[in-house]
Amino acid sequence: MSDVLFVVNAGSSSIKFKLYGVEGDQLEVMIAGALDGIGTRPRLRARDGAGQTLVEEDFTAQEIAGPHDAQHAIGDWITPLIDDHHLIGVGHRVVHGGPDYSHPVRIDDAVLARLESFIPLAPLHQLTNLDPIRVIRQRRPDLPQVACFDTAFHRGHPEIADRFALPRALYDDGVRRYGFHGLSYEYVSTKLRAIDPQAAAGAVVIAHLGSGASACALRDGASQDSTMSFTALDGLPMGTRCGALDAGVVLHLIEQKGMSPAEVGHLLYHDSGLKGLSGISSDMRELISSDAPEAALAVDYFCLKVAQAIAQFTVTLGGLDALVFTAGIGERSAPVRARIAERLAFLGLQLDADENERNALRIDACGSSLRAFVIPTDEEGMIARHTLGLLGDEGGEARQGAPRP
Repeated sequence: MSDVLFVVNAGSSSIKFKLYGVEGDQLEVMIAGALDGIGTRPRLRARDGAGQTLVEEDFTAQEIAGPHDAQHAIGDWITPLIDDHHLIGVGHRVVHGGPDYSHPVRIDDAVLARLESFIPLAPLHQLTNLDPIRVIRQRRPDLPQVACFDTAFHRGHPEIADRFALPRALYDDGVRRYGFHGLSYEYVSTKLRAIDPQAAAGAVVIAHLGSGASACALRDGASQDSTMSFTALDGLPMGTRCGALDAGVVLHLIEQKGMSPAEVGHLLYHDSGLKGLSGISSDMRELISSDAPEAALAVDYFCLKVAQAIAQFTVTLGGLDALVFTAGIGERSAPVRARIAERLAFLGLQLDADENERNALRIDACGSSLRAFVIPTDEEGMIARHTLGLLGDEGGEARQGAPRP
C-alpha cells in the first residue's frame, strides 16, 4: 500500500487541495483540485496527475455556505480515492503564526487554540485556514495534521526590519512586522536557486502579485524585508485590500465619519484596493480590458506602488541583481510587468517584449542590468515538503496506521 499526503490551502472563497504520492522524500501530484465560489456559486473541480478531469460538480450556496461545508464535500469526494493508499497526514497553509511559530508544527488542542488567538491579526484568512483543520479533526481525530505558516519565512528578519516606531513594550507584546506570502516566497526562491544559482545568491526582489499582493527583499535566499507587516493589509494595493495607509485615515473614519471598527475593517479589507480605486472590479484582467478612466487609474496606481516598493528594497539590499514575478498577475499579466519595468528603467531593467508577452521564464532583454524572471508559485508543493519533513522528523510516527480523511 503506497503512502500519500494530502494538502489543503484554504482561502475566503475557495479551498485548493492536492493529493501527493510519497516515495521516500519524493512527491508526485496524483490529484489537484479546488472547491471555489464558496457561499455564492460553489463548484468542485479536480484533475489527476495527467490533467484528466476527475470531477466537475456544482453545489448551491446553501449546501456550501462556508469553508466548513467545503471541506466536508472535498472529504466525501476524495475519501474513496484514497482507500487503496496509506494516508500519512495532512498539511495546511495557515496565514499567521504570530510571534510563536517560526517553523511548521504538528497541530494539537493547544496549538489550535493559540492559532485561533491570531484571528484578529488576519481576519480575512486565519478563520478560513482553521475551519478545514477542525473538520478533519472531527472526521479523523488521529490523523496527523501540520500547520505551515505564511509568516515563518520572514522570521529571520533583523529587528530593525520587524519594528514599528512604537514603544518597545508593544513590540514585545507581538505588535511587529511579520510579513506574509512566505510559503510562496520560499518556493520561488528555491526554484530560482535551481534556475540561476548566481542570481539567487545575490540581491533579489520577488513580487507576489495576485488578489493578495506583496513584495519581498531577499539576499542569498533569506528574507530581509517585506511590504506586508503586522497584518495582510499593509504594503501594496490588492484586489480589495487597501495596502499602505496613513493610520490617521482610520482615526478620521472612526472619529469624524462615525464608522464603527467593524465598518472600517470591512472597508479596508473588502471595498478598497483595485475594487475601491476603480469602482468596477478587483480583477486585473477586467481592469486592463476596460476603457474606463477609473480602471486605468487603478492599474497605473498598482504598477506605480509595486515599482516604488521594488526601488525601496534596493536600499534595503544595497543594490539589486534580479527581479522575479509570481502569483496570478505576476505570472500571467505581461502588460502589468511591462509597466512596472518601465518605471524601473533607471535601475537598468529592460524587458524583452516578446519573451514578456509569452510569459517566458526569463524576460529581461539583452543588455539589461537586471535579470528578470517569471516563476509560477506552488504553495501546496511547499506545504507538502514541510509536512513530509516534519512527519519524517517525528520518526515515521505518522506512517503507522494513519487513517484516511
